Amino acid sequence: MTEHHGACLCGKVTFEIKGDFEHFYLCHCSHCRKDTGSAHASNLFAQSAKLIWLSGEENIRTYTLPGTHHTKSFCKNCGSALPQIQMNGHLLVVPAGCLDSSLAIQPDAHIFMASKAEWDNTSDQRPKFEQGPT
Repeated sequence: MTEHHGACLCGKVTFEIKGDFEHFYLCHCSHCRKDTGSAHASNLFAQSAKLIWLSGEENIRTYTLPGTHHTKSFCKNCGSALPQIQMNGHLLVVPAGCLDSSLAIQPDAHIFMASKAEWDNTSDQRPKFEQGPT
């Protein structure tokens, strides 16, 4: 079984993930751009992996953008993005940048390219979808 470790920037929140990621998407939607302050969010997805908080769980805050499904968990001290469980406990979403361990998986695709920033010149050869993957 694959095991990953991660933490927030200040190190107060640490976690472990046991299991494999099924998908890795680079999301260019306007919510993810504002959320990250960059061209896209880089998120890993797993339905069977288990998230275990090792320390600092009391420092985690979650924000859901009203009227949407866009949700972000973060450290209340340093603001770093953190993993979260979505879809009533059926989907683990992990911001790739919060992992300290290396990944064997590469991004599957760029998604929501229809709303990417006009200055974003994503030119790699990964598949690109105007909306989400199907």
